[in-house]
Amino acid sequence: MFIQTEATPNPATLKFLPGRIVLSQGTMDFRKSEDAGASPLAEKLFEVEGVEGIFFGHDFISVTKGDSEWQHIKPAVLGAIMEHFMSGAPVTRDEMGEESDEEFFEEGDETTVGTIKELIETRVRPAVAQDGGDITFRGFRDGVVYLSMRGACSGCPSSTATLKHGIQNLLRHFVPEVEEVRAM
Repeated sequence: MFIQTEATPNPATLKFLPGRIVLSQGTMDFRKSEDAGASPLAEKLFEVEGVEGIFFGHDFISVTKGDSEWQHIKPAVLGAIMEHFMSGAPVTRDEMGEESDEEFFEEGDETTVGTIKELIETRVRPAVAQDGGDITFRGFRDGVVYLSMRGACSGCPSSTATLKHGIQNLLRHFVPEVEEVRAM
């Protein structure tokens, strides 16, 4: 088994590509080891000293480190991923990705929200997934779009620029009702 790695815009996060499906649907984000109970793979990765966050996408795993250096952590992470997939164990205990948090928006904004969600799904999420993260729609109120940033996007130094200059400009161009974009 060969696992590729890619740098992400967040220097604390590396993207690992095992060459197979990680989650068949949805995504999963683990911010601390106590959250990893839903995934044997996440539990194993949190055993690696220095790992502080894990994100599962369709065909990748993003791992966020603390103060440790990648040269010390990366071999152990690669070993844990390889061992897990070679064992044939499931990635999650229920084999379902998460879609957490209820969406919110005002009655009457359904058409606007539908356009916003379509733009995020077709133009934003694929680009962000290439960088090892995910951005999902959470709500729309008073001209403000609320998004959830996970994986490499969470805590990334360039995430503010991505939100304000990339996503906000895109949404404002296609949806005049959008005045601002904020992370939740």
